[in-house]
Amino acid sequence: MTEASTISNAGNELIETLRALVGDGGVLTGETVSSRYPGYFMDRIEADAIIRPRTTEEVAGILKLCNAAGQPVVVQGGMSGWVRATQTKPGDIVISLERMAAIEAIDPVNRTATVQAGVVLDTLENALADHGLTFPLDLGGRGSCQLGGNASTNAGGMRVIRYGMMRDQVLGVEAVLADGRIISSLNQMIKNNTGYDLKQLFIGSEGTLGVITRLVLRLRERPTSCNTAIVCAQRFDQMVSLLRHVDQGFGGMLSAYELIDNSFFVVNTGNGSHAAPLPGDRPYYAIIEMLGSNQERDAEMFETVLGKAAELGYFDDAVLASSEAQRQQIWSIREDLEHVVREFQPFYAFDVSLPVGDMERYISEVTSRLKARWPEGKIAFLGHMGDGNLHIAIGAGGPDDRHAVEECVYEPLRPIGGSISAEHGIGLEKKSWLDVSRTAEECGLMSEIKRLLDPGNILNPGKIMDLHP
Repeated sequence: MTEASTISNAGNELIETLRALVGDGGVLTGETVSSRYPGYFMDRIEADAIIRPRTTEEVAGILKLCNAAGQPVVVQGGMSGWVRATQTKPGDIVISLERMAAIEAIDPVNRTATVQAGVVLDTLENALADHGLTFPLDLGGRGSCQLGGNASTNAGGMRVIRYGMMRDQVLGVEAVLADGRIISSLNQMIKNNTGYDLKQLFIGSEGTLGVITRLVLRLRERPTSCNTAIVCAQRFDQMVSLLRHVDQGFGGMLSAYELIDNSFFVVNTGNGSHAAPLPGDRPYYAIIEMLGSNQERDAEMFETVLGKAAELGYFDDAVLASSEAQRQQIWSIREDLEHVVREFQPFYAFDVSLPVGDMERYISEVTSRLKARWPEGKIAFLGHMGDGNLHIAIGAGGPDDRHAVEECVYEPLRPIGGSISAEHGIGLEKKSWLDVSRTAEECGLMSEIKRLLDPGNILNPGKIMDLHP
C-alpha cells in the first residue's frame, strides 16, 4: 500500500477540492510531504497534504472548506521553532505560507513595512538596508524563520532588551479565522487606542486562534555604529551590577547583554570549535553590544563605560572587538549550538524566564537537582540576561527520563513566579507544565477564547492546551 493510498476517500476528495482552489502547484502529497525537512526539534512531517496558498483569500477558502469538513489544520512557516508547535500527524493538513513571501510596501516616512506572513526575517532586513531602516528582531533562525511565525510565537532574540519582543514591533495584523472570516486589522500607527487590540489575540497564540497572513511592522532607524565586547567574571553579582552599569552608561543604546556560563563557553571554545578570546576558567561570561549612530563617539563612550566598570570590579577581564570579523568571532561562541548538541546527549533544550535577582539561586538549584539524580549529567546556561531569559542545555538521563529532567528545570520556577517559556512558546513540548506559569483561571479563559474563535478545534489542535468537551 502506498503512502498516498492511506488517505481516506473523504480526505482525498477534500484535497482535490483544495487543489482546485490553489492550483496544482499549491498542493503537495505523498513523498513530497514526508521527505521535507521538518525543522528543529520536530518529528517528520506526517500530514496527508501540504497546501500552499498565495493570497489571504486562498487561505480563507482553505479554512472555510476544512472547517466545514472538521479537518485539522496545522500552519507552518519556517519551522525553526523548538517546541513542536507545527508538529503534524496522519490525517492533518498543513497550510504552508512559503509562497506568501511578498514585501508589499516599505514606507520610509512612516517607518513601516507591510509584508506577507511568509517573508523570511533576513530577507526583510536586507531589503531595508537601502532605506537606512531596520527591523530589529534578531535571532538565530533569522535565515529561515518567517515573519508570520515570528508573530504567532511572539519571537524574542538578542535585542529584546532594547526593542522588545515581536509583540512590541507589530502595528497591524491580517488573520483568517477557522471559519474563513478575514480579520484585517492592518493598523499603521503606533498609537491607536480604539477598543480591543485584536492583533494581540493572534500574536503568541501559535496558530491556535487564526492564521496570520499579513503584517504591518514597525521599523527603526538603522544603526551606523556597533561596539561589542566579551567579559568574564568570578561572581554572578558582578554580572548583575555590570548589566545595570552599562544600561545606564550607554544612554539607551545597550542592544544585547548575553550571559554564557563556563560549561557552554568551554564546549564552544574547545577542540575543533571556536577560538577563546578569554581564559576558560571563569564561571560567567557576557557579550555586550551597543548600537548607535557615530562610531568614533560611541566607541569612546563604550570604552569609557567599560573602563569604569573594570575599576568598580564588575568584571575580571574583557576583550573589545576591533573589527567586524572579531565581532562575529565573539558572537559565534554564543550562537553556535552544534558542539553542545553533539556533546550533551541525550540533548534537552529549555527556555525559561525569571527575575534577574533570582537567577543565581535558580541556576544553583537546577544544577543541584540534576546532579543529585545524574552525577555525570551535563548542564549549561546561557541567554538573554538583560531581559530575564535563560536558555538551558542538558545532557542527562535516558530516553525515558524526559519528565524527570523537565522537573529539575520547571519546578524551581513555581515558587518565584517564573515562566516555563520566555520566547519559544508552548506547542506540544511544554503544555503539561503550563500550570507552573498559568493559574487554572487563566487556562480556563484561554480555553474559552479558543472555543469562541475555533469551536470546531481545527486550528493546530492539541497545541498549548487540550480542549475538553
